[in-house]
Amino acid sequence: MRDSFNEINITPLTDIFLVLLIIMMVIAPMMDQQGLKLIVPQAVKEQSTKEFKTIDFIVTDDGRYILDDNEVDLSDLSTAITNKMKTCPDGLLIIPEANSEHGAVVKLIDVARSVGVSSVSVQGG
Repeated sequence: MRDSFNEINITPLTDIFLVLLIIMMVIAPMMDQQGLKLIVPQAVKEQSTKEFKTIDFIVTDDGRYILDDNEVDLSDLSTAITNKMKTCPDGLLIIPEANSEHGAVVKLIDVARSVGVSSVSVQGG
């Protein structure tokens, strides 16, 4: 009868582990790794929210311009915007109704740019 193989020889395995251990012990002091130098932002206790003062124009479906619940004629737009810019310097907000004409909105933008409004926004719906 033939002897069966009952034991595993772990001598080569321990030799490999010892060699790896020695390599790690030699290399570890040479690896001088610097950590990441991060600057952590400080917590902000309170953010001040600036309220914007904009000139709000409503462009109606039939091409009329409404400023502060008052209708403004096309010929008076530049005067109305110039007067309102003194109290609302943050720009112009155009609020078109659902079926307002594109041409009426463009006319208002052109007039606002001609009197010196630097920021014009159109509210989408």
